[in-house]
Order: sequence, then structure tokens, then C-alpha cells
Amino acid sequence: MQTHPMYINGKYVESTATETIDVLNPATEEVISKIASGTEEDVNKAVKAASDAQYGWEHTPAIERGEIVRKLGEKIEENKSKFVDLLQEEQGKDYDLANGEIDMAIDYFKYMSGWARRIEGDIIPSDRPNENIFLYKKPIGVIGGIVPWNFPMFILARKVATALVTGCTIVLKPSQKTPNTAVEFTKLIDEMEDIPAGVYNLITGKGSTLGNALASHPDVAMVSMTGSVNAGTKVMEAAAQSITKVNLELGGKAPAIVTKNADLDLAVEHITTSRLANNGQACTNAERIYVQEDVAEAFTQKLKESFESIKVDNPRENKQAGMGPLVSKERLESVEEMMQTAIKEGAEVVTGGERVKKEKGFFLQPTILKNVKHDSEIIKEEIFGPVVPIVTYNELDDAIQMGNDTEYGLSSSVYTDNVHEAMHVVNHLKFGETYVNRENFEAVQGYHAGMRKSGLGGTDGKHGVEDFLVTQVVYMQYKQ
Repeated sequence: MQTHPMYINGKYVESTATETIDVLNPATEEVISKIASGTEEDVNKAVKAASDAQYGWEHTPAIERGEIVRKLGEKIEENKSKFVDLLQEEQGKDYDLANGEIDMAIDYFKYMSGWARRIEGDIIPSDRPNENIFLYKKPIGVIGGIVPWNFPMFILARKVATALVTGCTIVLKPSQKTPNTAVEFTKLIDEMEDIPAGVYNLITGKGSTLGNALASHPDVAMVSMTGSVNAGTKVMEAAAQSITKVNLELGGKAPAIVTKNADLDLAVEHITTSRLANNGQACTNAERIYVQEDVAEAFTQKLKESFESIKVDNPRENKQAGMGPLVSKERLESVEEMMQTAIKEGAEVVTGGERVKKEKGFFLQPTILKNVKHDSEIIKEEIFGPVVPIVTYNELDDAIQMGNDTEYGLSSSVYTDNVHEAMHVVNHLKFGETYVNRENFEAVQGYHAGMRKSGLGGTDGKHGVEDFLVTQVVYMQYKQ
């Protein structure tokens, strides 16, 4: 059984900790590797390496940094099948989604490499004679990158590619549940002689220890963290000690509004994808459905048939599986508890509601609940599993009001063939993203950001690059 080392200052090193953490395959419950349960001392070493490398990397020509980022994308592509298998093994993704996630990671590195020539400042007119005002965009500095378990390669790409192309160095901490893809990626970094030591560092361990140490470290310029609201709150508290910038993508509770003018077959197709993608474990998943009363029965029956057509199985053994296991026993039990509470409060199971009968693995049937009370936990709190509650409404404004009744504000969607309805919903929903007649998933050139407790700052596209930069204004006097 391999215990993965850390990667600090261009070398593989052992942790100062003796304790290790088991990494499980959630479909078989087998231990597939071990990682060190890192310490604050490990964080300090990694941050020092990144800080020492920052000046040289920042002053490397941007076009050279961009070329390195592009090469990393190509190296992932060359090793794609290995990354797909590792991702399925450690996270339980179905084959198509695992394959798609690696494609997205490749695309992200290639897309971000192009920003090397697009980081621009401004020249602003001065109020004084013989003076110009120059506005420069510069790298913010050392990034603490905290990656979640649900999209471990794609979100690694989001943090690493953006940091490197903007001239920032990075200390990356993968989830303790899914570190193996990050370990494999680190091998690609180690092979590239044109990446100076200390520019990229990998540490492993518990988020409660390493996340706090990264966020509170005075030499970390920004913590870019994707995870739960609870974890994000702790990162903010730690970052406040050094007034460190935070970039947070946290939870979601995406409403999907289906009007009486919707194409029900299209709505069912995309809501199935939006709810069950990644086994229901994505912050952009459609977490609650609001369907107009006139079409509620027909919609629910179609959605039931769609959910029941999804084959749940070990995705490494069955490429036809449309859904795999939840990531852990704790996650499975949490979803079950939330579902059972809703049923006790009067919700009815349309389909699913039980574990898939297997000897091993954390499998749950795709589940639909109807007659759900709008003030219930399953409507208010993030489920993060393959269960969706349906609520009916009469007037569209009622659906919008219920959709906005949440502490979260990441993704949302509306299904209608009436453009006036669509625009009305778009202009009144309070979410960072709204998808009209399509599944919930963002584009690399867009902007992925939330409102309220769903986070601060954002990623992707021009505006995502901006978060890794700081502004310097120069008032330049000259002689006439």
C-alpha cells in the first residue's frame, strides 16, 4: 500500500507527521492508498518555498508562463486514461463524467495559457500637467489552493492554471478523500524542468489543520478554497488574522423552475443531468424543483421514468453505469437522514428512497420526493446526494419567491418556451448563475461565482483571472 509523499520546493519529501490517512474506493470500500496527515510545520515549509520562488516566477515573461501552462494541459491529455481511472477509483464518478472532467481540466490549462498575453492595465488622464497615471495589474503572490473531493481534477486546474499564468506561486491541498489525481498531476510538474522549484507545492492532510494554517499564514496572499459553507467560514476566520484575501466557492441550493410553457421532455432530460451529475454531489446540482400545478403530474411522471432509467453500479467495472456511489459512508448516512426526516414530515417517495442492494459501496437509488413542505430541512439545506424534492406553485412569482428563499446563491435554472417568462425569472432570481432550458454547468470563458453564503469572488474567464491579480497605480511626472 503506497503512502504518498508531499512535494515541496521541487522535491518529494516526507511529512513531519507520523499519522496517515486512508484513501478509500467508495464503490468497494477498499483502501487504495495512504497520505500523510500533514502538520502546520509542513505548511510553513511549503509556503516558504512558494514565497522564495515568487519573485523569480512573477518576473518570468508572461508568454513563458503561458507556454508552461499549455504544456501541462498537453501532459494531462497524454496521460488521460490514467487520470480517468484514478478519478473513478477515488471518487466514484461514472465513466462519461470522469472522462469529461479530465477533458475539462485539459481545456482549462489550454484556455488559461492564452491569458498570458491578455493581462492588461490602463493609462488614465491626470488632472496635472506633465503627468500620466499608469495602472498595472500584478500577481497577488502566494496562493493557498484548497481543492474539494467532488471535482478534484477540474478544480485543481482552476486553481493551478490561473495561479501559474498570472505569475503566482501555489501551495495546493487536495481533499483527503481524493488526493490521488493531485499526486499524479504532481508527477507531471516534477517532470518539467522549466518549472522552478517552489512554484508549485503539494501538501496533504486534514482540512481543519492545513486549511487553517494556510489561511492564517502571513506569507499567503490569497486562499482559493472550494468546499462547504462551514469550511469556508473557518477559512475566513483564519484569514482575518493576517487580512488575507479569500476566494471562496461554497455550497449551493439551486432551484429549477418549470413553467406550464416548458418543453417537459427537455426539462426532464436536463434536470435529470443537473440533479444526478456526479451522483448528486455538486454545488451546482439542481437541489429543488418548482413546477407549475397544471403540468406537475405529467412532469413528475416523466422525471420518475427518467430517474428509474439510470443504472447505478461500480463505474470502474461497468462503463454503462449512469451513477456511482456517494463518496463516503458519512455522506450516504447524512443524505438518508435528511430524506427520512422529510418523509416523516409528510413527503412522499415517488421513486427510489433506498440504498442499492450491494455487498459493498455507498450506493443510493436516485430519489424523487413530492408533497414536500417548503420550510423543511431538505428544501433549506444542501442535500449533496441523488435526492430531489418537488414543490408545486400556481403563480410564477410564487416560484421565484420560493427560489430566492435560501441562504445560498450559486446556481439556478428555468425551463420555459416563453421568452417573456424566461426574462422575468432571470431578472428576479438572485443567483450568480441562471441556466435557461439547459443543464447546470458553466463554461471556462464565463464566470462562476455565487451570492450570499455561496461564496466570495469567482473563477473562470476574464473576471476569474482578475481575482489572482492586484492593482498598482503609478503617478508619473515628467519634464516638459
